[in-house]
Amino acid sequence: MVEIKKFIRVNEKIRVPEVRLIGPDGGQLGVMSIDKARGMANQFGLDLVEVAAQASPPVCRIIDFSKFKYEEEKKEREAKKHHKSGHLKEIRLKPNIDEHDYQVKLKQTINFLKKKDRVKVGLFFKGRQIEHIDLGRKVLDRFIADIQLDGQLEKEPGQEGKAIFLVIAPKKV
Repeated sequence: MVEIKKFIRVNEKIRVPEVRLIGPDGGQLGVMSIDKARGMANQFGLDLVEVAAQASPPVCRIIDFSKFKYEEEKKEREAKKHHKSGHLKEIRLKPNIDEHDYQVKLKQTINFLKKKDRVKVGLFFKGRQIEHIDLGRKVLDRFIADIQLDGQLEKEPGQEGKAIFLVIAPKKV
């Protein structure tokens, strides 16, 4: 279940002298003292909920708090549903990679990009291979060239220890 991260003040937790009140039907009831607003909420059998604390005076609404909380959670879930960041997949290469293995890795990367996932490509050197970084760079340059139709370079190749990493993002449509 999704939690509401912001703290919402309800009924007695609201500690300001006056508030702008919105009724249960959504109509403005005007600016009034907090005691009068609590009394009106009790008449309706509902809660007094602070909906805009930063306003001057703060805006409060007469509403069932559990219903309000449910609506807020629903909005958050809906917002998360529409926000797809895409996963980060990883492909590992070697500087002396065989042609068939290279094609398999290339195909995998293209499939990830078509699924709107970002791909982190790592080229790893073992032992004394690190002395021939130029061979690794050639493999990465070829990989970047082969991927141009489906993806774009998000992070330039950078060396970290005995590996070179780069990130490829799906092409924007």
